[in-house]
Amino acid sequence: MSETVDAKREAEISELMQGAVDLHVHSGPSLMPRIVDHIEVVAQAAEAGMAKVLLKDHYYPTMPIAHLINKHYPSQVKTLGAIVLNNPLGGLNPSAVDYALKQGARIVWMATAHAQNHLDHDKKDADFKNKFPVNSKKTVAPVGCRLIDDKGVVLDEVKLILDLVAQADAAVSGGHHHIDELWPFYEEAKARGVTRLFLNHPTYVNDGSFEDVAQLARMGVKIEHSICMFVPSTFYLFDHDHLRKVIAAAGVDNTFFGSDLGQKNNPTPVEGFRQMIGLLLDLGYAKADIRKMVATNAAEFIGDAG
Repeated sequence: MSETVDAKREAEISELMQGAVDLHVHSGPSLMPRIVDHIEVVAQAAEAGMAKVLLKDHYYPTMPIAHLINKHYPSQVKTLGAIVLNNPLGGLNPSAVDYALKQGARIVWMATAHAQNHLDHDKKDADFKNKFPVNSKKTVAPVGCRLIDDKGVVLDEVKLILDLVAQADAAVSGGHHHIDELWPFYEEAKARGVTRLFLNHPTYVNDGSFEDVAQLARMGVKIEHSICMFVPSTFYLFDHDHLRKVIAAAGVDNTFFGSDLGQKNNPTPVEGFRQMIGLLLDLGYAKADIRKMVATNAAEFIGDAG
């Protein structure tokens, strides 16, 4: 009987994997140890029936890699590229964004590992290095980035970046900046015509509350949650109650999941997606709502361009 139940469950998960979209894949090569490389992760996504995968590295743009995969390893999976504005690209550098967008980048992340807020967490939380990947080689000391000045005004270079994102109809995320920086950032983004706004793992390093998540959603900011923080992995942080509450805060229609996986000693992105779907089924979410959160919402958010 149990084998029959298990087979039915696996079939349900496989069905919901069809057309799934992962906008947060950490494949290699990278300075952070990875379990899969870019080509392998796309091949696995294709085998699982997924529709789109976006490659993210904290230190280099991935558009050229996405272009080469789409050209030389064609499948039903559309591979997308992005740029993350950490120190190796000059930090909050409009020129890097301009060139990236003109080569097809679909997401611009503000600083992640080099956001001042991220660096502050690293200093004050003795366990933080166990919550974020560590580089395999020593690098020069990072310079922290902020989105706003001492008066709470969005920096001019950030305003220019937002103008470029709006012109390209691309998406933007506040990265790992603190929630206090994100309010003026997203208001400025909206005022400058950016329509594809989202924030990743808002209750993690961004220090957002459930009410912050609800308010961001009301502003038009979509919420992406990191699968690695809800399923067994080295970055597991949040229990089932947290998951229910954070989905309810934004609402199913404003929520989607990215694997945020690819690190060594963790599930692969595809394995993580399957585990997340299984967890959502176990928690009683309707299949229609699960499909929204693992496929439809992210597909509509990122659009067909790129």
